[in-house]
Amino acid sequence: MTPLRRRMIEDMQLRNFSRNTQRSYVHYVAEFARHYNTSPERLGLEHIRNYQLHLTERRQLSPSSINTFVSAAQFLYTVTLEMPWGSNRFVRMKVPETLPVVLSRQEVERLFRQIGILKHRAVLMLCYGSGLRISEAVSLKAGHIDSARMLIRVEKGKGAKDRYTVLSGAMLRLLRRYWKLQRPVDYLFPGAEKGTHISAATIQEVCRDACRRAGIEKRVTPHTLRHSFATHLLENGTDTRAIQVLLGHSRIDTTARYTAVTPGLISTIDSPYDAVEEPLPRPERRMKKSFVKTLRPWRRKIAAPAS
Repeated sequence: MTPLRRRMIEDMQLRNFSRNTQRSYVHYVAEFARHYNTSPERLGLEHIRNYQLHLTERRQLSPSSINTFVSAAQFLYTVTLEMPWGSNRFVRMKVPETLPVVLSRQEVERLFRQIGILKHRAVLMLCYGSGLRISEAVSLKAGHIDSARMLIRVEKGKGAKDRYTVLSGAMLRLLRRYWKLQRPVDYLFPGAEKGTHISAATIQEVCRDACRRAGIEKRVTPHTLRHSFATHLLENGTDTRAIQVLLGHSRIDTTARYTAVTPGLISTIDSPYDAVEEPLPRPERRMKKSFVKTLRPWRRKIAAPAS
């Protein structure tokens, strides 16, 4: 490991960046250096700009991925290398606003019927029943389940924030049945190696296979179940701010986007057109006799057989 990379990782650790963010930033900076075959210390803003064009035109990465590279480069140069460059020197792409994919209640039931292993089904049901991210669900411990208050404590979620979310009675019964069968020691859903939890990639693959067997054509991931949790709560009349707390969103507008994917609520809205009196169809006008007379010679000519 080069001294620059070690210093960058230490700077991220001091700021309590998540492991995923650290890995992502190091990956993008390493690719940037590999592209120019030189250390980032010898590169500057023009190189960053040209590399962004390369990612856009040649590699055709998504705007979100390109913006992640920009964030990594900005951190490297302004924090680790202490360059006096303002944030306006790092151009970011506009990310299209897309609606989250949401399953209906019937599709959720069909999906869970296709998951035979109790351990896998419990993880995915936590994503739907409690709105957990997949990283939060796989890393749960038995001590995080508060059965007395029917809550789940999420420790160090996204942004290193703790929060509580709901625990349904049906979910608690499923977890108790699972615990009696498995008797996990550390993590609630242990991995193959001692002291580890099941990987998110394993659950993602289980979700894809179950979706295919259920005949669901939507692109479904474990995060889709979290979206469905929020949308179904909103359809049931749950306050948006309560959903914000359950999901752990910092901003209310992040939660508010689920209002755009609640067809149950949208269908109850009256269109302003309903208040407009539809005009009666006008009777068809007959052609004037003078106009009809002018057409008769042409009709005879067209109808006459060819000689």
